[in-house]
Amino acid sequence: MIPPVADERENLLAYLAEQRNGIRTTAYGLSDEQARLRPIASSALSIGGLIKHVTVMERTWMNDVLQRPNTVSPSEYMEAFELGPDETLQSVLDRYEDAAAETEAIVASIDDLGQDVPVPKDVPWFPSDVDAWSVRWVLAHLIEEVARHAGHADLLREAIDGAKMYELIAAAQGWPETEWLKPWRPPAPSEPRP
Repeated sequence: MIPPVADERENLLAYLAEQRNGIRTTAYGLSDEQARLRPIASSALSIGGLIKHVTVMERTWMNDVLQRPNTVSPSEYMEAFELGPDETLQSVLDRYEDAAAETEAIVASIDDLGQDVPVPKDVPWFPSDVDAWSVRWVLAHLIEEVARHAGHADLLREAIDGAKMYELIAAAQGWPETEWLKPWRPPAPSEPRP
């Protein structure tokens, strides 16, 4: 849970960090091959691909905040949903950590969260009748977007090996086993998948 916060900026960044931690935790204990799996028949999503996507998405939004050009083409955008054959789960987790640090530094450098962020006019799903969002709006949107994909990743992870969110968090953070909760552990080779 997010600890008490002192101000709006700290609150937004804390909730964004919590959602990032949620999606990263879905990858806890997975191999590169498992991170590439697409275990839901109707989905083209994988845990590695989702982490790669939220990294690209967060960096794109920070480019918008700083009014830097975005260089991601439509094909690169779609490729961001897949863990490539030469990529490892650890490499996309490291890139996500770098993107998070960059976001926090950018937000720390902005005096007013009400600062305008011009709406790019070449993105088909952005509104044409809005000229600008605020940095505050962008941060709230990042929280929403990462939370949505963390939920997707929770479902994917459970389909891969039966692991559930709290058990994964308990394992990743070293919580002791209680009658309420047993930290996740990899199944032994002879154990059937839950």
